[in-house]
Amino acid sequence: MRPRSPRPGIALPRTARAAFRPEDTRSSHPRCVTRAAFFVLTALADQPRHGYGILREVEELSDREVQLRVGTLYGVLDRLTADGLIVLDREEVQQGRLRRYYRLTDDGVTALDAEAERMAAGAEAAKRRIAAGRRAGAPARPATEGPAGLEPPTTPGLAGGYTPAAVTGPAARAVRPGGA
Repeated sequence: MRPRSPRPGIALPRTARAAFRPEDTRSSHPRCVTRAAFFVLTALADQPRHGYGILREVEELSDREVQLRVGTLYGVLDRLTADGLIVLDREEVQQGRLRRYYRLTDDGVTALDAEAERMAAGAEAAKRRIAAGRRAGAPARPATEGPAGLEPPTTPGLAGGYTPAAVTGPAARAVRPGGA
């Protein structure tokens, strides 16, 4: 069954289907790749690499935050190949072992560029919100506190277990039934 486009009249290209998370095909950004696929595509952006070279490059690119296991890597490579985003560049035998080198296709470059732009736009939106909060003098709350304007319950209260504090303005309307 073909994934449905999030916007009527816009079809998802065949090459953009399998490496993308199904839940992302329902979003306004149907071309969101998984984090692992993003780093694999990025690792192949400058030159063809074999599996172990991709693993090392992904680790380096992500500052060791993404450490793929071999099985995960080859699953991602299979999906990206099936999607037409990468192709087998060549095979070499080194020390009696076959090394397969992969490279990006034009569709792979396009998908990587689109994902990088989407991520950059999201990061910029977050930075703008943070800056606006600082300009407005919004105090930073420790992670142990509840949502804005709510305190941990001493008695049963609203969903999530938090009860309204002495709050006025938009925050109060957001948590009070009926918005009043």
